[in-house]
Amino acid sequence: MLSIRLGSRVFRPKWLPTLCVLPLLGLLLWLGSWQVHRAAEKQALYSAFEKGSGAAVPLADVRIPQRYLHVQITGHFVADHQILLDNMPHADSVGYRVLTPFVSTAGQWVLVDRGWVPGGINRTRLPDVSVPEEMRTLLGRVDEFPRPGVRLGAAEEAGWPRRMNFPTQQSLQRALGRPVFERLVLLDANEPDGYVRDWHPGGLPPMRHLGYAIQWFALALTLAVLYVFTQCVRVELRT
Repeated sequence: MLSIRLGSRVFRPKWLPTLCVLPLLGLLLWLGSWQVHRAAEKQALYSAFEKGSGAAVPLADVRIPQRYLHVQITGHFVADHQILLDNMPHADSVGYRVLTPFVSTAGQWVLVDRGWVPGGINRTRLPDVSVPEEMRTLLGRVDEFPRPGVRLGAAEEAGWPRRMNFPTQQSLQRALGRPVFERLVLLDANEPDGYVRDWHPGGLPPMRHLGYAIQWFALALTLAVLYVFTQCVRVELRT
C-alpha cells in the first residue's frame, strides 16, 4: 500500500475513497479545461466581430465567407418572399427576426437579417415587414444561420411572410425555390429599412467561461486537499 510521510502524518490512501475521488477529480479538471477552451473560442469570435467593423468588401469578391466579415451588396430586396424567424426573444419580449431575400446585380440570392420585430399577443396576425424593392447598396456582416440546442421537426407553413423555426440553408432554399447564399448578412445598424439590430456574438462572453473554469479548478483543488487530509494518519515521532 502507498505510504508517504508528511511530517507527523503518513499518507495511506484506502481503496474505496480513492476509487470514488479519482474519477470525480478527473471530471472536475476536464470541466475546467473545457471552459478554458470555450473561453479561447469565444475570444476568437469576439475578435472576429470587432474585426468585422472595418471597411466593407464586395460580397461577390468573397470566396470563403468568414464569420462577421463586413460586406457590401448591390441589388434589391424581394418583398413578397420574406421569412420570419420564430422563437427569437429580445429583452424578455417575444418576436421574430426578419429575413428578407436580396438579389444582387449578379443574380445571387442572399438572405439579409433586417433585425428583430415584436410578435404581439395574437399569433395569427403577423407584423408588417414590407420593404421597397428599389436598387440599393447595403452593408452588413456575414453570419451563420441561427441554430437551436436541439433541432426538432416542425411542419412548414405556407404563404408569405412565412414563419420558420431555426431553418437550415436547405429548408430556406426549398421554401424560396432557388439556391441561396450559405450565410446570412446582418444588416448594419445605420442602414435604412431595418428593425432592432443589437448584433453581438451569441452565448456567454469569454470572461464568464474563465470564471466557470476557475470554479471547477477550485473545486478540484478542494477535493484533492480533502482527500489527502482524510487519508493521512498521525504517527508517533520516535526520539
